[in-house]
Amino acid sequence: MALWPRTRRGYTTGALALTAALALSACGSTSQTGTSASSSAPATAAGGVQLVAPGKLTTCTNLPYPPFQSKDASGKVVGFDVDMIDLVAKKLGVTQDIVDIDFDSIKGGAALSAAKCDVAAAGMTITPDRKQHLDFSNPYFDEVLGLVTKKGAGVPDLETAKTKGLSVGVQAGTTSLTLAKSKGIEAKEFKDSGKLLLALQSGQVDMVIQDLPVVVDWMKKPNVSSAYELSGQVPTHAQYGFAVKKGNAALLKVINESLAEAIKDGTWTKEYQEWMGAAPVTTPSPAS
Repeated sequence: MALWPRTRRGYTTGALALTAALALSACGSTSQTGTSASSSAPATAAGGVQLVAPGKLTTCTNLPYPPFQSKDASGKVVGFDVDMIDLVAKKLGVTQDIVDIDFDSIKGGAALSAAKCDVAAAGMTITPDRKQHLDFSNPYFDEVLGLVTKKGAGVPDLETAKTKGLSVGVQAGTTSLTLAKSKGIEAKEFKDSGKLLLALQSGQVDMVIQDLPVVVDWMKKPNVSSAYELSGQVPTHAQYGFAVKKGNAALLKVINESLAEAIKDGTWTKEYQEWMGAAPVTTPSPAS
Protein backbone atom coordinates (compact mmCIF):
# COMPACT_ATOMS: atom_id res chain seq x y z
CA MET A 1 0.00 0.00 0.00
CA ALA A 2 1.03 3.59 -0.44
CA LEU A 3 1.48 5.19 2.94
CA TRP A 4 1.95 8.72 1.75
CA PRO A 5 -0.23 10.82 -0.53
CA ARG A 6 1.37 11.28 -3.95
CA THR A 7 1.47 15.20 -3.51
CA ARG A 8 6.41 8.70 2.50
CA ARG A 9 12.92 5.28 7.60
CA GLY A 10 14.99 9.81 7.86
CA TYR A 11 17.70 11.19 10.00
CA THR A 12 18.89 14.39 11.55
CA THR A 13 21.96 16.16 10.27
CA GLY A 14 23.91 15.59 13.46
CA ALA A 15 25.59 12.17 13.59
CA LEU A 16 25.21 10.73 17.09
CA ALA A 17 27.78 8.47 18.71
CA LEU A 18 26.71 4.89 19.27
CA THR A 19 27.51 4.75 22.93
CA ALA A 20 25.61 4.23 26.15
CA ALA A 21 22.09 3.06 26.75
CA LEU A 22 19.64 5.89 26.32
CA ALA A 23 16.71 6.69 28.50
CA LEU A 24 13.48 8.18 27.49
CA SER A 25 10.03 9.00 28.58
CA ALA A 26 6.98 8.80 26.37
CA CYS A 27 3.72 9.47 28.15
CA GLY A 28 5.60 8.88 31.36
CA SER A 29 6.29 5.22 30.65
CA THR A 30 9.89 5.11 29.46
CA SER A 31 12.79 4.73 31.85
CA GLN A 32 15.25 7.58 32.31
CA THR A 33 17.92 5.48 33.97
CA GLY A 34 20.28 5.33 31.02
CA THR A 35 21.47 1.88 32.05
CA SER A 36 21.76 -1.15 29.83
CA ALA A 37 20.37 -4.60 30.45
CA SER A 38 21.42 -6.47 33.56
CA SER A 39 23.62 -9.55 33.29
CA SER A 40 21.83 -11.20 36.22
CA ALA A 41 19.11 -13.82 35.91
CA PRO A 42 16.08 -12.69 33.89
CA ALA A 43 13.25 -10.99 35.72
CA THR A 44 9.63 -11.97 35.25
CA ALA A 45 6.96 -9.49 34.13
CA ALA A 46 3.22 -9.78 33.66
CA GLY A 47 2.15 -12.91 31.82
CA GLY A 48 5.35 -14.73 32.74
CA VAL A 49 7.43 -12.79 30.22
CA GLN A 50 11.14 -13.05 31.00
CA LEU A 51 13.06 -9.76 30.84
CA VAL A 52 16.81 -9.19 30.91
CA ALA A 53 16.54 -6.49 33.61
CA PRO A 54 14.03 -6.19 36.48
CA GLY A 55 11.26 -3.67 35.95
CA LYS A 56 12.39 -2.79 32.42
CA LEU A 57 11.58 -3.68 28.85
CA THR A 58 15.00 -3.10 27.30
CA THR A 59 14.88 -1.99 23.68
CA CYS A 60 17.79 -2.06 21.24
CA THR A 61 17.73 0.59 18.52
CA ASN A 62 20.12 2.50 16.28
CA LEU A 63 20.11 6.29 16.59
CA PRO A 64 19.28 8.57 14.99
CA TYR A 65 16.35 7.38 12.89
CA PRO A 66 13.56 9.95 13.06
CA PRO A 67 10.61 9.77 12.95
CA PHE A 68 10.94 6.27 14.39
CA GLN A 69 13.49 7.06 17.11
CA SER A 70 15.75 10.04 17.78
CA LYS A 71 16.73 12.44 20.54
CA ASP A 72 14.60 15.51 21.10
CA ALA A 73 15.96 18.87 22.25
CA SER A 74 16.09 17.69 25.86
CA GLY A 75 18.03 14.54 25.00
CA LYS A 76 15.13 12.10 25.40
CA VAL A 77 14.59 9.44 22.76
CA VAL A 78 11.23 9.86 21.07
CA GLY A 79 9.47 8.60 17.98
CA PHE A 80 6.86 6.32 16.47
CA ASP A 81 8.64 3.08 17.42
CA VAL A 82 9.26 4.40 20.90
CA ASP A 83 5.58 5.06 21.47
CA MET A 84 4.58 1.65 20.11
CA ILE A 85 6.98 -0.18 22.42
CA ASP A 86 5.87 1.98 25.35
CA LEU A 87 2.46 0.37 24.89
CA VAL A 88 4.09 -3.04 25.26
CA ALA A 89 5.95 -1.95 28.38
CA LYS A 90 2.72 -0.63 29.89
CA LYS A 91 1.00 -3.95 29.20
CA LEU A 92 3.84 -5.74 30.99
CA GLY A 93 3.72 -3.36 33.94
CA VAL A 94 7.30 -2.10 33.41
CA THR A 95 9.08 0.86 31.84
CA GLN A 96 10.98 0.99 28.57
CA ASP A 97 14.75 1.44 28.64
CA ILE A 98 16.51 2.15 25.33
CA VAL A 99 19.97 0.98 24.31
CA ASP A 100 21.66 2.57 21.27
CA ILE A 101 23.61 -0.11 19.43
CA ASP A 102 25.11 -0.87 16.03
CA PHE A 103 22.43 -1.90 13.54
CA ASP A 104 24.40 -4.95 12.38
CA SER A 105 24.20 -6.33 15.94
CA ILE A 106 20.45 -5.80 15.87
CA LYS A 107 19.57 -7.27 12.49
CA GLY A 108 21.86 -10.28 12.95
CA GLY A 109 20.32 -11.16 16.31
CA ALA A 110 23.59 -10.82 18.28
CA ALA A 111 22.28 -8.13 20.64
CA LEU A 112 19.17 -10.11 21.56
CA SER A 113 21.06 -13.40 21.87
CA ALA A 114 23.59 -11.75 24.20
CA ALA A 115 20.75 -10.44 26.42
CA LYS A 116 21.61 -6.81 25.71
CA CYS A 117 17.91 -6.21 25.18
CA ASP A 118 14.50 -7.85 25.08
CA VAL A 119 13.18 -6.33 21.86
CA ALA A 120 14.61 -4.61 18.81
CA ALA A 121 12.75 -1.56 17.49
CA ALA A 122 14.67 0.20 14.76
CA GLY A 123 12.37 0.85 11.82
CA MET A 124 13.55 -2.59 10.74
CA THR A 125 12.35 -4.30 7.59
CA ILE A 126 11.28 -7.93 7.84
CA THR A 127 13.41 -9.96 5.43
CA PRO A 128 13.93 -13.71 4.94
CA ASP A 129 17.58 -13.40 5.98
CA ARG A 130 16.76 -11.54 9.19
CA LYS A 131 14.03 -14.06 10.03
CA GLN A 132 16.75 -16.70 10.29
CA HIS A 133 18.16 -14.86 13.31
CA LEU A 134 15.13 -13.09 14.78
CA ASP A 135 11.44 -13.66 15.46
CA PHE A 136 9.41 -10.74 14.14
CA SER A 137 6.14 -9.26 15.28
CA ASN A 138 3.21 -8.78 12.95
CA PRO A 139 4.02 -6.03 10.44
CA TYR A 140 3.26 -2.53 11.68
CA PHE A 141 4.49 -0.31 8.82
CA ASP A 142 4.92 -0.61 5.04
CA GLU A 143 8.32 0.23 3.58
CA VAL A 144 8.82 2.82 0.86
CA LEU A 145 12.30 4.11 0.03
CA GLY A 146 13.03 7.67 -1.03
CA LEU A 147 15.67 8.96 -3.45
CA VAL A 148 17.26 12.31 -2.55
CA THR A 149 19.30 14.48 -4.91
CA LYS A 150 20.19 18.11 -5.42
CA LYS A 151 17.25 20.15 -6.59
CA GLY A 152 16.74 20.01 -10.33
CA ALA A 153 19.05 17.03 -10.87
CA GLY A 154 16.32 15.23 -12.78
CA VAL A 155 16.89 11.75 -11.36
CA PRO A 156 13.51 10.09 -10.75
CA ASP A 157 14.83 6.54 -10.41
CA LEU A 158 17.94 4.44 -9.90
CA GLU A 159 18.13 3.49 -13.54
CA THR A 160 18.64 7.16 -14.38
CA ALA A 161 21.19 7.52 -11.60
CA LYS A 162 23.15 4.59 -13.02
CA THR A 163 22.97 5.95 -16.57
CA LYS A 164 24.26 9.33 -15.39
CA GLY A 165 27.05 7.70 -13.40
CA LEU A 166 25.95 9.27 -10.13
CA SER A 167 27.53 8.16 -6.87
CA VAL A 168 24.93 6.74 -4.49
CA GLY A 169 25.00 6.60 -0.68
CA VAL A 170 23.08 4.24 1.62
CA GLN A 171 23.04 3.31 5.27
CA ALA A 172 25.12 0.18 5.86
CA GLY A 173 23.27 -3.09 6.24
CA THR A 174 19.88 -1.79 5.15
CA THR A 175 17.38 -2.63 2.43
CA SER A 176 18.53 0.53 0.63
CA LEU A 177 21.85 -1.22 0.05
CA THR A 178 20.01 -4.30 -1.20
CA LEU A 179 18.02 -2.16 -3.64
CA ALA A 180 21.13 -0.44 -4.98
CA LYS A 181 22.87 -3.78 -5.53
CA SER A 182 19.82 -5.13 -7.36
CA LYS A 183 20.19 -2.26 -9.84
CA GLY A 184 23.89 -2.92 -10.37
CA ILE A 185 24.94 0.13 -8.35
CA GLU A 186 27.99 -0.03 -6.08
CA ALA A 187 26.77 2.23 -3.32
CA LYS A 188 28.90 3.90 -0.67
CA GLU A 189 27.89 2.78 2.83
CA PHE A 190 27.56 5.03 5.88
CA LYS A 191 27.11 3.86 9.46
CA ASP A 192 23.99 5.83 10.35
CA SER A 193 21.45 8.17 8.85
CA GLY A 194 23.10 11.28 10.17
CA LYS A 195 26.36 10.41 8.42
CA LEU A 196 24.42 9.55 5.28
CA LEU A 197 22.82 12.98 5.10
CA LEU A 198 26.14 14.68 5.83
CA ALA A 199 27.70 12.72 2.97
CA LEU A 200 25.10 14.13 0.60
CA GLN A 201 25.52 17.67 1.90
CA SER A 202 29.32 17.52 1.71
CA GLY A 203 29.33 16.19 -1.85
CA GLN A 204 30.67 12.73 -1.04
CA VAL A 205 27.72 11.28 -2.96
CA ASP A 206 25.28 12.63 -5.56
CA MET A 207 22.22 10.72 -4.36
CA VAL A 208 21.12 8.88 -1.24
CA ILE A 209 18.53 6.16 -0.74
CA GLN A 210 16.72 6.18 2.59
CA ASP A 211 13.39 5.14 4.08
CA LEU A 212 10.78 7.64 3.03
CA PRO A 213 9.58 8.78 6.49
CA VAL A 214 13.20 9.62 7.29
CA VAL A 215 13.52 11.63 4.09
CA VAL A 216 10.30 13.49 4.89
CA ASP A 217 11.75 14.35 8.29
CA TRP A 218 14.92 15.64 6.61
CA MET A 219 12.87 17.87 4.37
CA LYS A 220 11.38 19.65 7.38
CA LYS A 221 14.76 21.34 7.83
CA PRO A 222 15.17 24.50 5.70
CA ASN A 223 18.89 23.88 5.08
CA VAL A 224 17.99 20.52 3.53
CA SER A 225 14.81 21.34 1.63
CA SER A 226 16.33 24.50 0.14
CA ALA A 227 19.05 22.54 -1.64
CA TYR A 228 17.76 18.96 -1.99
CA GLU A 229 14.59 17.22 -3.08
CA LEU A 230 12.80 13.91 -2.90
CA SER A 231 13.34 12.96 -6.53
CA GLY A 232 11.69 9.54 -6.49
CA GLN A 233 9.95 6.88 -4.43
CA VAL A 234 10.40 3.11 -4.50
CA PRO A 235 7.68 0.98 -2.85
CA THR A 236 9.45 -2.24 -1.89
CA HIS A 237 6.32 -4.14 -0.79
CA ALA A 238 8.22 -5.06 2.37
CA GLN A 239 7.13 -4.22 5.92
CA TYR A 240 8.67 -3.24 9.24
CA GLY A 241 8.43 -5.39 12.35
CA PHE A 242 9.66 -5.44 15.93
CA ALA A 243 11.96 -8.35 16.75
CA VAL A 244 12.72 -10.61 19.70
CA LYS A 245 15.20 -13.41 20.33
CA LYS A 246 14.41 -16.63 18.50
CA GLY A 247 11.92 -18.64 20.53
CA ASN A 248 10.72 -15.80 22.78
CA ALA A 249 7.06 -16.54 22.07
CA ALA A 250 5.76 -15.03 25.33
CA LEU A 251 7.09 -11.55 24.63
CA LEU A 252 6.19 -11.75 20.95
CA LYS A 253 2.60 -12.52 21.92
CA VAL A 254 2.39 -9.39 24.10
CA ILE A 255 3.90 -7.23 21.34
CA ASN A 256 1.37 -8.50 18.81
CA GLU A 257 -1.48 -7.98 21.24
CA SER A 258 -0.35 -4.40 21.91
CA LEU A 259 -0.09 -3.65 18.19
CA ALA A 260 -3.53 -5.12 17.51
CA GLU A 261 -5.08 -3.03 20.29
CA ALA A 262 -3.34 0.14 19.05
CA ILE A 263 -4.64 -0.43 15.53
CA LYS A 264 -8.18 -1.21 16.67
CA ASP A 265 -8.56 1.69 19.10
CA GLY A 266 -7.02 4.32 16.81
CA THR A 267 -3.76 4.80 18.72
CA TRP A 268 -1.69 3.61 15.75
CA THR A 269 -3.36 6.14 13.46
CA LYS A 270 -2.95 8.94 15.99
CA GLU A 271 0.75 8.22 16.44
CA TYR A 272 1.23 7.92 12.69
CA GLN A 273 -0.26 11.35 12.11
CA GLU A 274 1.89 12.84 14.88
CA TRP A 275 5.20 11.40 13.72
CA MET A 276 4.75 11.16 9.96
CA GLY A 277 2.97 14.47 9.51
CA ALA A 278 0.23 12.99 7.31
CA ALA A 279 -2.79 10.76 7.63
CA PRO A 280 -2.18 7.13 6.65
CA VAL A 281 -3.86 6.00 3.45
CA THR A 282 -4.42 2.56 5.00
CA THR A 283 -3.52 0.88 8.28
CA PRO A 284 -2.05 -2.55 8.93
CA SER A 285 -4.39 -5.39 9.78
CA PRO A 286 -4.58 -6.09 13.52
CA ALA A 287 -4.16 -9.78 12.75
CA SER A 288 -1.77 -9.53 9.77
